[in-house]
Amino acid sequence: MRTNSSPCSPQQPDHSEQEKVRTCNSSTSRGSLAIIGLGPAGQEEMTVKARQAIDNAEIIVGYHRYLELIADLTEEKETYSSGMRKEIERCQKAVDFALSGKKVAIVSSGDPGVYGMAGLVLEILTGTKGGREIEVEVIAGVTSATASAAQLGAPLMHDFAVISLSDLLTPWELILRRVENAALGDFVIALYNPKSTKRVHQIKAVQQSLLQYKKVETPVGIIRNAGRQGQEKVLTTLADFTDHPIDMFTTIIIGNSQTYIDGNWMITPRGYPL
Repeated sequence: MRTNSSPCSPQQPDHSEQEKVRTCNSSTSRGSLAIIGLGPAGQEEMTVKARQAIDNAEIIVGYHRYLELIADLTEEKETYSSGMRKEIERCQKAVDFALSGKKVAIVSSGDPGVYGMAGLVLEILTGTKGGREIEVEVIAGVTSATASAAQLGAPLMHDFAVISLSDLLTPWELILRRVENAALGDFVIALYNPKSTKRVHQIKAVQQSLLQYKKVETPVGIIRNAGRQGQEKVLTTLADFTDHPIDMFTTIIIGNSQTYIDGNWMITPRGYPL
């Protein structure tokens, strides 16, 4: 929700945009801004530093579903939440609150610097008068690639690439080229956002592209809802992985030429002589 008033002036919640605002007190001093990664499952896999930053903040900003995950940590705090595709507005609000003197925390799932809010917040700050005067800290979180890898065993023990298949902000042709180059370099590949209700054919295109460079029996690990209730794990191959359920809550890890499956583990050797 955009407004011409001060970021701390009284506002009425706009329920049509699923935004919730609690007003704050104005201040002439510069505030601070912590950009926090909650990890893949909310509180269960949050770092101690992330918890401390939330505890120290006066106002918490985030996607409404992420704020629900930490609701008991924010009961005595001011909050600002909004729905999907409101990232710019959320980040701008966080900056505005900090400029007004507030100690602000903006939260992302996973790691804020891996497809999270860190980059957008910093871009807004560098283009905002007084933005460089705000004390900013980016607080790392457990990202889905490493959380999923832990469930699979040790598939990321050597060089790997993380690629999102969402073409909302990146042209599909560029995404596919990155997939091909990662395969050509024999990287282990972690795929984020592999399939949605509207984007159903791209994952098959990725599979066909990878089969040009990798063997059909290349191990593939699929984790759905990493670290969350209802987590699912599948060990399969490059030839067959698209036969399994895949959605936006799924992370797919595709091995390199040395990766193998032993029992319930997917392992990529680091190269130690044994």
